[in-house]
Amino acid sequence: MPGADADAAPPAERAVGALWSYGKCLGALLPVYLAGYYGFSISLVLLGLMVYIGWKHGRMEKVMRLKSAMYLLENEREFTTQKVFRAKRDLPPWVNFPDVEKTEWLNKILQQAWPFIGQYLEKLLVETIAPAIRTSSIHLQTLSFTKVNIGDKALKVVGVKAHTEHDKKQVMLDLYLSYAGDVEINVEIKKYFCKAGVKGVQLHGKLRVILEPLIGDVPLVGAITMFFIRRPKLDINWTGLTNLLDIPGLNSMSDTMIMDAIASHLVLPNRLTIPLVANLHVAQLRSPLPRGVVRIHLLEAEDLTAKDTVIKGLIDGKSDPYAVIRVGTQIFTSHHVDSNLNPQWREMYEVIVHEVPGQELEVEVFDKDPDQDDFLGRVKVDLDIVRKARIVDDWFNLKDVPSGSIHLRLEWLSLLSSADRLSEVIQKNQNLTTKISDPPSAAILAIYLDQGYELPMRKGSKLPSPMAQISIQDTTKESKTCYGSNSPVWEEAFTFFIQDPHKQDIDIQVKDDDRSFLFGEALTQQLFAKIVLRILWLSEDVTPTTPSPRPPGSGSEAGQGGITSDLNSAGPGGLNKPQPTQPQHTTPDPEFATEVRLYGRVLRIHLLEAQNLIAKDNFMGGMVKGKSDPYVKIKVAGITFRSHTIKENLNPVWNELYEVILTQLPGQEIQFELFDKDIDQDDFLGRFKLSLRDIISGQFIDSWYTLNDVKSGRVHLVLEWLPRVSDLIRLEQVLQYQSQQSYQNKAVPSAAVLFVYVERAHGLPLKKNGKEPKAGAEVSLKGVSFKTKICERSTSPRWDEPFHFLVRDPTDETLTVKLSHSWGQALGSLTLPLKEVLSEPGLVLDRWLNLDGVLPESQILLRVVLKVLDTQLAVCRSGPVGAANDADEERVFPKWDPSHLDLRHRSGFSIASENASTAGQVKLTIGYSTEENRLFITVHSCRALAPRSKDGADPYVSFILLPDKKATTKRRTTTKRKDLNPEFNERFDFDFSLEESTQRKLYLSVKNSVSFMSREKELIGKLQLDLDQIDLKAGVAQWFDLVAETN
Repeated sequence: MPGADADAAPPAERAVGALWSYGKCLGALLPVYLAGYYGFSISLVLLGLMVYIGWKHGRMEKVMRLKSAMYLLENEREFTTQKVFRAKRDLPPWVNFPDVEKTEWLNKILQQAWPFIGQYLEKLLVETIAPAIRTSSIHLQTLSFTKVNIGDKALKVVGVKAHTEHDKKQVMLDLYLSYAGDVEINVEIKKYFCKAGVKGVQLHGKLRVILEPLIGDVPLVGAITMFFIRRPKLDINWTGLTNLLDIPGLNSMSDTMIMDAIASHLVLPNRLTIPLVANLHVAQLRSPLPRGVVRIHLLEAEDLTAKDTVIKGLIDGKSDPYAVIRVGTQIFTSHHVDSNLNPQWREMYEVIVHEVPGQELEVEVFDKDPDQDDFLGRVKVDLDIVRKARIVDDWFNLKDVPSGSIHLRLEWLSLLSSADRLSEVIQKNQNLTTKISDPPSAAILAIYLDQGYELPMRKGSKLPSPMAQISIQDTTKESKTCYGSNSPVWEEAFTFFIQDPHKQDIDIQVKDDDRSFLFGEALTQQLFAKIVLRILWLSEDVTPTTPSPRPPGSGSEAGQGGITSDLNSAGPGGLNKPQPTQPQHTTPDPEFATEVRLYGRVLRIHLLEAQNLIAKDNFMGGMVKGKSDPYVKIKVAGITFRSHTIKENLNPVWNELYEVILTQLPGQEIQFELFDKDIDQDDFLGRFKLSLRDIISGQFIDSWYTLNDVKSGRVHLVLEWLPRVSDLIRLEQVLQYQSQQSYQNKAVPSAAVLFVYVERAHGLPLKKNGKEPKAGAEVSLKGVSFKTKICERSTSPRWDEPFHFLVRDPTDETLTVKLSHSWGQALGSLTLPLKEVLSEPGLVLDRWLNLDGVLPESQILLRVVLKVLDTQLAVCRSGPVGAANDADEERVFPKWDPSHLDLRHRSGFSIASENASTAGQVKLTIGYSTEENRLFITVHSCRALAPRSKDGADPYVSFILLPDKKATTKRRTTTKRKDLNPEFNERFDFDFSLEESTQRKLYLSVKNSVSFMSREKELIGKLQLDLDQIDLKAGVAQWFDLVAETN
């Protein structure tokens, strides 16, 4: 009977038991007594009690977890028959899968050999590790392992998966490890009376073992490489002084620190390599190049769970979601979006992939809270699927939550060993901007730091403890410290992302461990390293999966979420989603770009000449008749054009062209006014008005118009109301006609009018603060730009606005559309060469177009219509009857030529006949500096000068500013010997006001420097230029033709 057994216990044992119970009660009451004795606050007592209860609770949980794991391993078959396991590592050895095989035979070997493995570990700890620890610090000189017992529970390999399809020169094994052991290790430091230890450890993880290279000699394998693909799960039961680590808060911190130590040696990208043969390049096995890089676009999420509820859940609230992205040891955290169950992040990250298959992308979503963040779901994606698909763009259901899905775009970047495509990659990256500060990478740089040689000694001839710092731009990485060695061996690899290899440098510094001493002064010092650059290339011969809206019923019930198998017809996310219902074409006004109304019609005004104008510049009170300096002002549709001024001429010839595009029938009239240019106030020379309706009805008018309100004068105009057609052949004829025309105001006639209808955009990025943008679009062509309205906050704004532009040459012009938030933060741009519109049926482009510089899904819906301006002056006419066939087919275009006027003697400009001889060209820069209040003329160079002897010429340039012939306005350059293409680059300044400068005429001569007795010609060529014809404030820099001297 139990009572009899208790009574039968020796009296000494009963006395010891009673004393022990009394001692425990006394120990429990002692803190309360001391608190009262020293006058401590009751709150301190309560705080200590709470800490003790938390420690006790955490301790009991660890013990229960350890006992449960041990019970599971001991009663595996019986437990499996009662419940269905959801994880492969929990399945019994008599259940097999085609890819993961059970290895019960290996577990039996481990169980049999476990005591001997324990003896080896005990010997290793006591004889090797303990002395190394004692010598590392004076504070640990009394450290010793008092007990080493790895227990009876052996490590179990619950599954093995072999990969032999990737490389024929290696064998790759994935070992699924599970260890729940009763290990007991005690450590004592006698100097500080400190005892600590571990009693019970749990470890679960997947260990990859690579046997490579396979060789044709014993032992058939050159080396064994081991590493954990992901951080294993670790749980440690502490004893002794380390019991304090079981206090809540310190518990997870201590386990994390130990896992960090394990990860620094055994978790990717770190590897443990054991060579089995001599003369093996271990560095290539320990630090191989990555398999590739994955660019992760974290786009958006939908239907997340609301965690910030009100009144204990009675009123649903929102969440403040953010995402944590993990690939191995690489961890990124997005910004959080306030109060939103459908957040948009629009962020991009780049991760290095070391092992595929094996590595996974894990995305966890949390709700940001002041105390502890709430879990909103997770998704895992096998990166081997991304490698095969190259681009994955899809929605994924979040697991372990009732609802929610996340939109990811994953791009696999291959590593190219050739730099042939580097410039192309850099150009593409410049068009891709993200919300994060780091731009996309064009390459990765792998640096293998091997060892140093003969580093200098420290002061006092002490051995140094060197470490290396490697820096590229703002990123710095440090190697381990090799204590007490001037020939350190690091054998470490470092990887850097490179944006532009042309602009970034590598900085490697070797320092002592206290960072106070920099090596690198002696000539005998050497550093051995291997540096490899690989270009990141996104293959363009693949089609990404089409992103689509999240379907109803997402969450853990709707699907598994994530990629765990090969791609299927439903998409890589495993979701069978409907396609988006966006319109494929625009819906503008039915009269857009049609002939129904006057929208976008072009009026062309050709100002030719005038006759019999009034002389306003009289002398001696009108007794001596002078001339006038006439110019014309043209007002139409609220726009004013002004011609250049013709000096001292009552019969001026302007030959200037103006064009105006009309959106509606404006004012019914076009007004022409002529004035005489004077220093003080311009004199009136007459006016007349034309009815716009008469021009529209006449289409083409070539006529003289009498000036009103003056005694005499008339003006010659050609007015054309241009019809519009959609004919490519007609466009070629119009362009050919225009190429033969020239006008004094340098105008180029328009060949077409371009209509642009901006309807909407989709998938625009968020602002930097996470809010939706207020988007506006700016449409530009050849310096002319229009802006849409600014929409309310939306990533899919709609404008529905039309614009129009005059196009000089559709084959050589480009339409630009820039989107921005309130004309500030850029939201993407579009560059559309008009050549693409010429290839469209009917010269109409109407579709969605991708935006550059933003997200891959950012698009804009446009309608672009090109209409050719069908001028009557470009009418084709055949050659004379009886001519050859080639002559019959020639196109003859009329060209206005004022042959009845002698323009060669006009002061403003000169027109040379086609047969006139030229003497070369001179390059000048002419302008006026408003800051210095002076006129400047720079003589740059001459080219193709006419030779003046068998040796060419010795040219120089001289000029004078008329009408002043004083020496103050006369200048000349230096002489260039025997050079028909001389370079001068000499600047000359004149202290004139802007008004005085416009009244000057430049008379320039290029001369040959000859001796007094020489018979060579001195003048090579000359130039006359009226400065009134130049915009001196803007300046002009161009080549001018030189006119040869004529007899």
